[in-house]
Amino acid sequence: MKIIIDRFEGAYAIVELDNGDFFDMPKVLLPNMANEGDVISIEIDEDATERRRERIKNLLE
Repeated sequence: MKIIIDRFEGAYAIVELDNGDFFDMPKVLLPNMANEGDVISIEIDEDATERRRERIKNLLE
C-alpha cells in the first residue's frame, strides 16, 4: 500500500490512501524526514514477522 502525505495539521498528517480517501495519521508513525507530497510505502515484512513469531513461541515454551 502506498500513501501520499497531503499536509500536516498539528500532531497529524493528512494522507491520501490508494483508493483516494483521506485519513488522519499520527505524525509519530511516519519517518522523521517525511514531507508534504512524499509517497510512503507500507508493507508487511514477512521475514521479520516470522522471526518474531518464532522468538515468541520459543519464549512461551
